[in-house]
Amino acid sequence: MKTLLIVYHTQGVKTAQMAEAVARGAHAALHEAQADGEVRVIVKRCADASAEDLLGADALALGTPENFGYMSGMMKDFLERVFYPCEGRVEGRPWALFVSAGQDGRGAITSVERIVTGLRLKKVRDPILALREVTPPILAQCEELGATLAAGIAAGVL
Repeated sequence: MKTLLIVYHTQGVKTAQMAEAVARGAHAALHEAQADGEVRVIVKRCADASAEDLLGADALALGTPENFGYMSGMMKDFLERVFYPCEGRVEGRPWALFVSAGQDGRGAITSVERIVTGLRLKKVRDPILALREVTPPILAQCEELGATLAAGIAAGVL
């Protein structure tokens, strides 16, 4: 069975809403394609996710708030914990990012991308950025992201 791993951090609700939308989109796409048993969707907070989770994933969606113009400390912790155990072992796997930001989000996006580049994951789309509030169009983009990742790994095209 293939796995879509969604790892996020939040101290509020915004990034959690985005993560839930990614998962919702993934489940909807799998149901529509009658591929429910082909891909499992795992949603974990950064503190609960491990290198084993990443090694077992066929695709990855990361979600972080912008904290002090950077990714959240918990996202940085997650990436630090998984980097060396996963280095050279997850190359080419698809990944995407969603960010809730109070400023412009650039620092959070750049900091995550810099680390993930070292893992040589394959970026499947530009980051989804929710500035100040999570709107219905942002949630729709998150659902589309989940659907794309799930359907793509189910069909073997990602």
